[in-house]
Amino acid sequence: MEVKLPGSSRIDVADVLRGFAVMGIIVLHSVEHYNFYSYPETTASWMQFTDKVIWEAMFFTFGGKAYAIFALLFGFSFFIQDNRQLQQGRDFRGRFAWRLVLLFLFGNINAAFFTGEILVLYSIIGFVLIGVCRLSTRVVLGLAIICMLQPLAWWEFFSALVHPGQEIGQNLSNYYFGIAFEAQQGTSFWEMLKVNLWEGQLASLTWAWEHGRMFQTAALFMLGMLIGRTGLFLYTEQNLKFWFKALLIGIVAFFPLNGLGNLLPQFVESQAAWVPLKLIIQSLANLVFMVFMVSGIILLFYTTALKKWMSKIIPYGRMSLTDYITQSIVGSCLFYGWGIALHRYLGITWSFGMGILLFGLQYCFACWWMKTHKQGPFEGWWKKATWIGYKN
Repeated sequence: MEVKLPGSSRIDVADVLRGFAVMGIIVLHSVEHYNFYSYPETTASWMQFTDKVIWEAMFFTFGGKAYAIFALLFGFSFFIQDNRQLQQGRDFRGRFAWRLVLLFLFGNINAAFFTGEILVLYSIIGFVLIGVCRLSTRVVLGLAIICMLQPLAWWEFFSALVHPGQEIGQNLSNYYFGIAFEAQQGTSFWEMLKVNLWEGQLASLTWAWEHGRMFQTAALFMLGMLIGRTGLFLYTEQNLKFWFKALLIGIVAFFPLNGLGNLLPQFVESQAAWVPLKLIIQSLANLVFMVFMVSGIILLFYTTALKKWMSKIIPYGRMSLTDYITQSIVGSCLFYGWGIALHRYLGITWSFGMGILLFGLQYCFACWWMKTHKQGPFEGWWKKATWIGYKN
């Protein structure tokens, strides 16, 4: 479906959302020591309090939500690129498939340093967009809803009801993360590299499968594409009404869902039943809270004087791929055993401060770089490689 976007196809509020999401990701990853959950054995008593507050606040605000915004915008970006090519009479699907192959390569660069990376997952699930992009909006929305409702988890839930004695299997991701943890502790860069690129990737992908992220990612990609197709990121009175309703629905729906997810183990005896049910409910809770966050940012951007200040993060959002890959490289060097090994000295509170510092440095670089470039370094390489061999 071809859509005419007014003026430039670059929509500032999308870059604001992208910058906010990547900022949350880098600070949360720093608190987690980049999936290396190793901390000093003792901390000051006052810091034990701040550690807990920061940990709970960061996961409440960004855990499963910043990633969801990032995934939503991936689908939106696909629509912008596909729509632009349609307006020029070209089919973008083949080039996008090649673009996903390139993203897979970028993802493996990222994975060499960080076991929790998502680019490889995006490069795999992204092929869903090629399959659905010419379908009607109603059909795509229906497919997105089905994926968001976690069909595999429902199958596991009903299977547990039919077979009351069924036991839940051991998470395969825990096994692979355990192997990766040993390599992260070690001082050999090459050993970490080898483990991260195999066991680390298996850990990340099996975790995504076991926790419903594959279905959720596909749903968010499709929803992002539909946001682009319907022009919901544009400034119109009708869109503002939509986002205001979405804001209310998001915040009203989140707390019952989140509370219900936490209560399930107390009222459902079978672990094989409540684990998939909790996955379904928590996935929906994260979705509606993400909707609340996205709606709030859009409304603040378009209707308040904060737009001027929120616009300052646009350079950072426009080079999110560069931000994401470089934060993994720097974070690995700072916290893992092969690097400075700050995991031995920095607890959660100081790691949070380190995350803020890393964001600040990345932000300053982004502002400097974007003064003379249209894209970040990795974004530029990705674009050039996407169109390699193409002739007008």
